[in-house]
Amino acid sequence: MNIPNLLTLLRIFFVPLLVAALVQKNMRIELDNLTITNELLALIIFLAAAATDLLDGWLARRWGQITTVGTLLDPIADKLLISAALIALVQVHVVGAWIVILVVGREFAVTGLRSIAAAAGYTIEASELGKTKMIAQVVAVSLYLLAMRWPHLMVWANAWMLGVVLFALVSAADYFRKFWRKVDIGIKLRRRRELLRSERERRRRAAL
Repeated sequence: MNIPNLLTLLRIFFVPLLVAALVQKNMRIELDNLTITNELLALIIFLAAAATDLLDGWLARRWGQITTVGTLLDPIADKLLISAALIALVQVHVVGAWIVILVVGREFAVTGLRSIAAAAGYTIEASELGKTKMIAQVVAVSLYLLAMRWPHLMVWANAWMLGVVLFALVSAADYFRKFWRKVDIGIKLRRRRELLRSERERRRRAAL
């Protein structure tokens, strides 16, 4: 297994550590004159995990180590990280459940669409909106984790999360558009082939 894939697996490994740090109350780590609380520890873990997302893709492209396993595992790791962080934030009453339902539901819907398209022989590549959404999600979760320590940042965290929801809905609509277009084109091509076969069969019978 190459280093980019190991980084992707490391990101998955960070998920339970992140959840444990978030839901653990009144945890404090004293390092000399520095006090690390559970929300700051969760932020460190989350940012480290998010950094592996940037690093594994960059290394895979630079070293020519793009693999099928990495291509399939990377988006799964991303979704696990963001979904686990948001669900844990709901558990500690920081984020509204309806927001998380929209964001996580969008992830399941898009993953389902891409799976259906792949089974039909079509490939729906990640859009620029989807990539921007991931960055916005990392910023939003980071702001919420900071707001747990400094409550005055909650206004900024909520505003950013609304942007995440907007990105999620717009990018989901873009995926649905791509999916429908590919399926529609596929149906038209299949019908055309069927009509051509029927026409050739009719002519063959007429020639007998």
